[in-house]
Amino acid sequence: METLTFRIEDFEGPLDLLLYLVGKNKMNLYDVNIMALIDQYTAAIQTMQNNRMEVTSEFIDMAAHLVQMKSALLLPRSPEAERMKAELTGRLIEYSTCKQVAAKLGSRARDLYTAVRTPMPLSTPAEYSRRQDPNSLVQAWYNLMGRSLRKRKPTQERFEPLVTAPFVSVASRVAHMLRGMLRGTLQRMNQLFSKEEDRSTNVATFLALLELIRAGRIRVQDNGTLEIDRTRHPKQHPAKENPHD
Repeated sequence: METLTFRIEDFEGPLDLLLYLVGKNKMNLYDVNIMALIDQYTAAIQTMQNNRMEVTSEFIDMAAHLVQMKSALLLPRSPEAERMKAELTGRLIEYSTCKQVAAKLGSRARDLYTAVRTPMPLSTPAEYSRRQDPNSLVQAWYNLMGRSLRKRKPTQERFEPLVTAPFVSVASRVAHMLRGMLRGTLQRMNQLFSKEEDRSTNVATFLALLELIRAGRIRVQDNGTLEIDRTRHPKQHPAKENPHD
């Protein structure tokens, strides 16, 4: 194996050193010889440790990680080794792309002409002297920060639709449904609900339907057809005796 001599200061991190070794050995970045790369990296770190003890910890940590990967690669058909190999390859490709972009941006920055002049003196006082409503300033701050509008205190008009909404009882909807089925005007389930009715009516109708199904008064077929059980009648309470008779 060729002995490589270089300084740790020449590289920005362990990935930079690995990418240098890939280019030095003319490897394909998408098909790296991991075993050869690991051997050269660990040998380089060992050489640097022998010459200088103050090798950065991140380089040593990467060396330990590569030794663990090499141990896994020696095992036959190791899924963990393939995962570690794919992860390292991905990190090298990503780092290489970032270096290329950084080099292009650096070249553009060098070609730009930058001039700096002394700031112009202010002709007016820097303090804000106009009088504003504090609530308007707070609202402007919320709008500037992209936050939602502050919740305003609810007014009586907002509660008016809730308070004046008509109350529909479940018993009235039960009678309405039974009457419609006995007359033959109500035959399918989709006739029970309408967008024109208010929410209170639709909710009461739904509860009435559940109550009639639970009591066995009506049945709902798979196609939505409603059937009434005419053999069942509501229990009739006996008339109270007149105490004056």
